[in-house]
Amino acid sequence: MADVKKRLPNNVPGSFFVDSTCINCDTCRQLAPASFVDADDASTVYRQPETRSERFKAYQALLACPVGSIGASASDSTLLHEANGSFPLQVDGPVHYCGFNSAKSFGANSYFIRHSEGNWLIDSPRYLKRLLAWFEQAGGIRYIFLTHEDDVAEADRYTRHFGATRIIHRADVRAQPEAEWVLDGEAPVQAGPEFLIIPTPGHTPGSMVLLHQERHLFTGDHMWWDRKDRELRSPRALVSSREALRRSTEGLLAYSFEWVLPGHGERIELPLPRMKEELRRLLATRSGVPLRT
Repeated sequence: MADVKKRLPNNVPGSFFVDSTCINCDTCRQLAPASFVDADDASTVYRQPETRSERFKAYQALLACPVGSIGASASDSTLLHEANGSFPLQVDGPVHYCGFNSAKSFGANSYFIRHSEGNWLIDSPRYLKRLLAWFEQAGGIRYIFLTHEDDVAEADRYTRHFGATRIIHRADVRAQPEAEWVLDGEAPVQAGPEFLIIPTPGHTPGSMVLLHQERHLFTGDHMWWDRKDRELRSPRALVSSREALRRSTEGLLAYSFEWVLPGHGERIELPLPRMKEELRRLLATRSGVPLRT
């Protein structure tokens, strides 16, 4: 729970606030950008939510915050209950954002995909009865795809509960040494209908992305959308190999996708030609070579 005594001084006056335990993971800014902003290496309330929709989104941010840094001094229990029941949030068709981000993965996003041959969990949220019940009602979890070693969170507990198969690359397997399916090398792996696993070393040696229906690309920390500059980004720091990162990013040009769904940073949907253009722009920015138009 957030502590009003630790309320950061740059919060605007009003009910909602962020306290000094914030880890600046960006979760609240993704869910309620009208209320939260990045300031001095932490999130802060720069505008109090006014409409019912804005307050609802602020409560979603409060619930999803991995470290409980968001508080509301005048709580609306009805709206808070509705916000709690809104997770997992439908993103596009069978794809859902789980919410309830985990501090064990520094607040990384996790996703759930409904599929007739078995549901998928991409990285792990907090292990909560609320989510367990929702996953059970949706038909359980068959596969848990782990994009890289940083965002496994409580994948082991979800595995035990559902008898799921964890998928991780051998280069990052130390994060889940008992994983049921360990991949090697850099060749893409077809993982059943509509799913392609693509190794993308760079952020970590074992980073991977998951392509679903040639539409949704789950990228972990490999790539995300920058909401301020309106462009794709990839890591500059915390990189195991810059050359591997460039090479694996360039390799994504061979695939079709219209969504980038990252662990950290903004998710984005763009028409395929625009997505290709933005990917080429990212590569040009990282290489220092101007993009040819």
